[in-house]
Amino acid sequence: MSGFVVAIDGPAASGKSTTARRVADRLDFVYLDTGAMYRAVTWKALETGTDLGDQTALGALASSIRLEFRSGESEVRVLVDGEDVTEELREPRISRAVSEVSSVPAVRRAMVRTQRNIGAEGRCVVEGRDIGTVVFPNAPVKIFLAASLEERARRRRRELSDRGVIQGLEALMEEIRTRDAMDSEREDSPLRQAEDAIVIDTTRMTIEEQVAEVVRVAQAALPAASE
Repeated sequence: MSGFVVAIDGPAASGKSTTARRVADRLDFVYLDTGAMYRAVTWKALETGTDLGDQTALGALASSIRLEFRSGESEVRVLVDGEDVTEELREPRISRAVSEVSSVPAVRRAMVRTQRNIGAEGRCVVEGRDIGTVVFPNAPVKIFLAASLEERARRRRRELSDRGVIQGLEALMEEIRTRDAMDSEREDSPLRQAEDAIVIDTTRMTIEEQVAEVVRVAQAALPAASE
């Protein structure tokens, strides 16, 4: 069977990346972090001094860069034009700029083309903000992960701390609140829950509980998809 997509959407720091990666491992599916793709474009734009207000330039950049995903010991490594930028993608400067870059229609078109090409090749778990609504609207499994703003800020603080970056909880809450507004209010492919998505509130769930629930839903859908 080919083209079976588990689409996982949700706002920033809702647990999408970690959950999706572990679900893919559990199911032996390909894992695709679309958020990392937009962060990669943002990184390239900042590194090259591209004007973030120039949509034409951003679209051209997104269409020209070469993205590669390689399995590492603990995470998928992201390469931009041959350079491993995995660690840089979670820097605060990227988090502050990625919504502006990802809201550009030409950027989104370039990334969606790549995502659909990967999804058509086989079984995969794809996470982002518009996977079940725009990229793979016919995905047999659609999950929407949600969590409280405070809990998401705590998670982001722990993530940054692990990377040696210290940031206050209130500042992170404001940053995530702003990110949520930009993602939800943009004209092109806004963040929203697909009507047929299964909502999982992860506020009080462990990562393992999230993973187990998504795996359960996916495994239940697999027999029907193979008929």
